[in-house]
Amino acid sequence: MKRKRVKELLAGPVTGEKVLVKGWVRTKREIKNVAFVALNDGSTINNIQVVIDISLFPADLLRDITTGASLGVTGTLEASQGKGQSVEILASEVVLYGKCDPDIYPLQKKGHSMEFLREIAHLRFRTNTFGAVMRIRHAMAFGIHKYFNDRGFFYLHTPVITGSDAEGAGEMFHVTTLDLNDLPHTDKGAVDFEKDFFGKPTNLTVSGQLEGELGALALGEIYTFGPTFRAENSNTPRHLAEFWMIEPEMAFWDLNDNMDMAEDFLKYLIKYALDNCREDLEFLNKMIDKDLIERLEFVLANSFVRLTYTEAIKILEAADHKWEYEIGWGRDLQAEHERYLVEVHFKRPVILTDYPKAIKAFYMKLNDDSNTVRAMDVLFPGIGEIIGGSQREEELDKLTRRIEEMNLPLKDLWWYLDTRKFGTVPHSGFGLGFERLILFMTGMSNIRDVIPFPRTPRNAEF
Repeated sequence: MKRKRVKELLAGPVTGEKVLVKGWVRTKREIKNVAFVALNDGSTINNIQVVIDISLFPADLLRDITTGASLGVTGTLEASQGKGQSVEILASEVVLYGKCDPDIYPLQKKGHSMEFLREIAHLRFRTNTFGAVMRIRHAMAFGIHKYFNDRGFFYLHTPVITGSDAEGAGEMFHVTTLDLNDLPHTDKGAVDFEKDFFGKPTNLTVSGQLEGELGALALGEIYTFGPTFRAENSNTPRHLAEFWMIEPEMAFWDLNDNMDMAEDFLKYLIKYALDNCREDLEFLNKMIDKDLIERLEFVLANSFVRLTYTEAIKILEAADHKWEYEIGWGRDLQAEHERYLVEVHFKRPVILTDYPKAIKAFYMKLNDDSNTVRAMDVLFPGIGEIIGGSQREEELDKLTRRIEEMNLPLKDLWWYLDTRKFGTVPHSGFGLGFERLILFMTGMSNIRDVIPFPRTPRNAEF
């Protein structure tokens, strides 16, 4: 008999037919001669109730049906006698696949802290909270691919190993096959990377953007969706060493086109979650963040405010608020400043544009004032910056000058500069941090809890 998923059975009618379901025991209780087992297979937040007539099964089998054990149950799909679900299974056959010792099983019936669950990340998927988060994460990944595919974008796979630093930040993980206990050196005492696998220093990428631009300048519109890495020694609830980025790049698009799509893209994903993840969102709304669904619907219903960085600085300087970080034109905005604009001043998402060139990357297009660039950051409630993007600098002389001003090696970017020599065009793009999106979509408060296996300083256990 072919197995049915719990989600399918709970959503379907009472058939009275025999079905086979497999999953893990969430709870078991016994009343007189009947055992009630809540079984979950991961397909939904909800369990299906299995009713077992104790007189029909061996005592040792019933004893081994404990929380965490895995079962296969064949039985009749009947109308449920209890509240909370329409159907239940009257068991005629039970197969125990794997026992679970209740004395040592880490996931007890009591509530567990997020900190504890991070220590057992190999098991935390079995909790209701992390099951819901991971199903939403899947739905968002699928929705992202659907959004771009339906609009004619091409999915471009950019390299994980790179010889360039797209952000100019320098906080990158090095990739090498050299023996760290016996490094080769040049005559001048430096590490001889000619002996390394690639014959030059290489790193794990912090962004697929630069390579994405190459694709866009031939294919028109592309997007990347892959892992990125940053060796930033930070333990905040907003930072990971390994995270996923979505980075569309579009030829012949200006900054306004870029902003329009960023807003449309985010609203599409919110609606996709509300339409396809309702049960998981309702669970998280009840257990994690009581304003979650209301906040999602609010963002969906309201247009984003657009203003320049300079206008934002004036608002922040005039605010009757004690800031932890100093405000001033030319300073980068901190999360407290971004969230004030969104949550207090405007009370809806904000897109900031035209940042000072000194605090932005070399590839952003210079404005006519020569002091600001055509950057845009999308700011969300509870998150701060969720998207960062810009119109890219397409003029070779200006781009070259910016690279030199920032002391970046021109020789390592020769291929990037070539695109400005051979049929350059105006183009734009942005980056969406996938985990920050999932934070917003789930109401979770720590980014380590929206990725299956978080990588942070001194943590690469699983």
